[in-house]
Amino acid sequence: MFRFLRLIALLFLLYISWPFIAKQLDNSNIHADFVSSLKENLEVPETISFLYDDIQQMLKQLGFQIDEMPLTQEKSKEEQQNKVELTTPAEQTFSIHNVELGNAKADIEHNLGIAKRISLNEYGANWHAYHENYHDFFMVMYDENNIAAGLYTNQDLLASTNGIKIGTSTKEAVRSILGEPITKIQKGIVIYQLQENNDNDLFLLDDTYVTIFYDKHENNTVTAIQIVSKFLEENKKDFYTEATPALKEGFEYQMFDLTNAARVVHQLPVLTWDDHVRETARKHSADMAEKNYFDHKNLEGQSPFDRMKEDDILFQLAGENLAYGQLSSIFAHEGLMNSLGHRENILRGEYEYLGVGVAFNAKSQPYYTQNYYTN
Repeated sequence: MFRFLRLIALLFLLYISWPFIAKQLDNSNIHADFVSSLKENLEVPETISFLYDDIQQMLKQLGFQIDEMPLTQEKSKEEQQNKVELTTPAEQTFSIHNVELGNAKADIEHNLGIAKRISLNEYGANWHAYHENYHDFFMVMYDENNIAAGLYTNQDLLASTNGIKIGTSTKEAVRSILGEPITKIQKGIVIYQLQENNDNDLFLLDDTYVTIFYDKHENNTVTAIQIVSKFLEENKKDFYTEATPALKEGFEYQMFDLTNAARVVHQLPVLTWDDHVRETARKHSADMAEKNYFDHKNLEGQSPFDRMKEDDILFQLAGENLAYGQLSSIFAHEGLMNSLGHRENILRGEYEYLGVGVAFNAKSQPYYTQNYYTN
């Protein structure tokens, strides 16, 4: 019986240690195919869970007093918090975290506290990001009178008068409710024809431009929404906003925040901002913008890993995402989430650090580089 109990203890120890073992396998020099096969096919935690349950039941039948020991990790404090109670918008079709366009900044911050970050966006205004360690993440843009003129979220904070919800409503359902999306937008005397894009739809509702983003890897369900006042959108002079150092930094921090907000949705740990690797990313974006190419390898043949090593960044695991030409970090991020390889980088649980570098070409078109790593 003693040897039998030792076997139980060993199986249980292996079960609770498996996340650490799997991480070490990822970071080791063992051949990648072997690691992948081991992790995907052995299903060690699940197998041991079944064994543990069976043995526990058998010992109970033999008369042993067994304390119940949950095998799942305790939920984080954020997950235990009560979910935000969303109410139907009073004035408009949509609200986010019970905030509607037209609400005063003073009222919003009285209810939610001050923003965690303020950064310049393509409208010449600032996004104010509100969240609790990236839970309940959303952004508000205020006009010159401190009235909400823009909203965005990629979390389940959307309420509507028509039943559209993030994470459950499909593109087909959205179009059946809101009609066909618009295909052009006028700015002054210039009419811009919008390219057909399966990743998002644009609607004109309540004197606001509403962009609804879809996740093609989740059955084209709504994954995010951006709402911008008609006045603000139509007074944005050009398709691309003139490049400035402040806009570059704004796009960088916005993409970082969007990435962490997406990771939280998928129950992953948030990443830490890294200024050192941000400079590596900035240099690659600037190189692509100046020399008119778009590739992970630069014209000297250096890979992302070569560039990180050249900048004395120590890593065991690293990855890079690139985007080019999107109007903002929001559009760039949502596009990356719909590209499988880029999505896997964004949602890779082993990463710990992220730096984002942005640069603009002569036409003010932005280049985005994300460098992820674990040391």
